[in-house]
Amino acid sequence: MEDEVDRLVAGWQRVLPDADVSPLEVLSRVTRLARHLERQRTVVFARHDLETWSFDVLSALRRSDPPHHLSPGQLLAQTLVTSGTMTNRLDHLEKRGLVRRRPDPNDARSVRVQPTAAGRRRVDLALRDLAARENALLGTLDETQRATLAGLLRQVVAPLDV
Repeated sequence: MEDEVDRLVAGWQRVLPDADVSPLEVLSRVTRLARHLERQRTVVFARHDLETWSFDVLSALRRSDPPHHLSPGQLLAQTLVTSGTMTNRLDHLEKRGLVRRRPDPNDARSVRVQPTAAGRRRVDLALRDLAARENALLGTLDETQRATLAGLLRQVVAPLDV
């Protein structure tokens, strides 16, 4: 089965035969996959009246230990955005009734952000929908192949996440 990357690599090998373009065989496919995934996720999240960024914030809160609340600083670390961006995102989610900010019981100068019941329901439904869609995308791989692919990608990505 030939794909667009095979044609791209063949083209480069033809015009620059002395260049090692073998990394393109992996990384161009990863890039193309990321684009396809982003499109799919946008569609899935839109069905739940969410954007990718709102899903990221709500899912970080939902995955945290009960009572599922984090400080804005903890959310920054998990979502890799600036404090100003996070403030805007929290304002938006709070106006939509998906999160609430409460004073931190251990530090009166801080707040804790927690999903509302509506926020929890929305992110839970979106995650279930996303998992089903992404499971379908990986449908041609068996469990062993999925584990192998996940392990190989982890080897490449983990050093970059430091």
